[in-house]
Amino acid sequence: MSRASALFVSHGSPMLPLEPGSAAPMLQRLGGKLDGARAILAFSPHWMTRGVVLGGAVQPATIHDFGGFDPALYKLRYPVAGDPALARRAAECLQRAGVDVALDPGRGLDHGVWNPLLLMRPGADVPVVPLAMPWPLDAAAAWRLGEALAPLRDDGVVLLGSGSLTHNLYEFHPDAKTDDAVVPYVAEFVAWMRDAVARGDRAALLDWQARAPHAHRAHPTPEHLMPLFWALGAAAGDAAELFEGGVHYGMLSMDAWAFA
Repeated sequence: MSRASALFVSHGSPMLPLEPGSAAPMLQRLGGKLDGARAILAFSPHWMTRGVVLGGAVQPATIHDFGGFDPALYKLRYPVAGDPALARRAAECLQRAGVDVALDPGRGLDHGVWNPLLLMRPGADVPVVPLAMPWPLDAAAAWRLGEALAPLRDDGVVLLGSGSLTHNLYEFHPDAKTDDAVVPYVAEFVAWMRDAVARGDRAALLDWQARAPHAHRAHPTPEHLMPLFWALGAAAGDAAELFEGGVHYGMLSMDAWAFA
C-alpha cells in the first residue's frame, strides 16, 4: 500500500454542505487524495478535551454541534464506519511518543469533520476515527502531535486536520454571502501563510502569532489554526500542494493543503 497523504482543510461555516460556494470544486478535487486510503484520522477543534482522546466508535454518529442554522442542516448525516482497531493503533503511536491517551467508544463526528467530508467523500466509504484537540495547545505541541502519528500514513491512513486558515467570527455579518469581497487583512494573512507553508519555514510558522500580518485579527483565538500545524507535523517534511478554496463571507479563507 502506498503512503497516504496528510491534509489540512478549512471547514468554514456549518453551512458549508448547503452553501459550498467557491470551495465545492476544490473540496471535490481534494477528495481524490482519499482514493485508496484505508481510513482517515481526523483532528478538529470542535472536539476539545483536557487530554488526548481518540474516538473508538464502530459507527460514529453525526453530531450537529451548532445552533440557529437552516433546519435542513440538521437532517444531514454522514453514515461512515469507524475503525476501533485504528484508534488503538493511533493510541500506541502516541504512547510511544510519551503522550497519555484515552479512548472514547461512543464519540461521534463533529461538524469540523463531517462537513468537509460530505463534499470530499460523499459516499462515506472511508472509515473515520476522530482525535480530540487537547487544550491548551500551541503550534509546537500540535506539530509534535502530528509527528507522533505520522507513521500511520505508511499503513494507508490519511491524517486530516480540519480547521480554518482564518477564523474571526466576531466579524461575521448575518447577511454576508459566500462570495462577498475579501477583507484586505484576510488576503494579507493568507498570502503570508501560503508562502511560509510553501517554503516549509517551520520557525516562522511556529512563531506565526508574532510574524504573520494581522495574526490576532485573523485568529482572535488560535484553536482553528492548530490543525494546520498538526498536519504539518504529520507531513514529515513532504512537499505541500496548495488547494485554493477562495474566501467565504469575506473573512473565512477556505484554503487547503495536501502533503504527499
